[in-house]
Amino acid sequence: MIEYVSNLWSPTHQAVEDGDVVELARLLDSGADPNEVCCGMTLLAHAVDYEADVAIQSGQEMGVTLIAVLLAYGASPIITGDPGKGPLDLANEYQHVQAARLLQRFL
Repeated sequence: MIEYVSNLWSPTHQAVEDGDVVELARLLDSGADPNEVCCGMTLLAHAVDYEADVAIQSGQEMGVTLIAVLLAYGASPIITGDPGKGPLDLANEYQHVQAARLLQRFL
């Protein structure tokens, strides 16, 4: 028998996980907290992780679309999640130069 685990992500984190920038912007525009922490990650850290991971897996260039939308809606690059790593820490670990530059503009 297959057991299904319910989704642990909030709707905004799920939009990030899906790479759905339109849904993310819609949720933020409807009042979702751009600094929300879910499963130990801020939305901004999750976006950095997602953008870098997808690029690494696909061999494509790392993007910043989700990161830029979150910053435009007021996400703070200095808030960290449970592991104590912030978005800039993750950008540096992934060597995601474009994300690091963008995040530094909002410090």
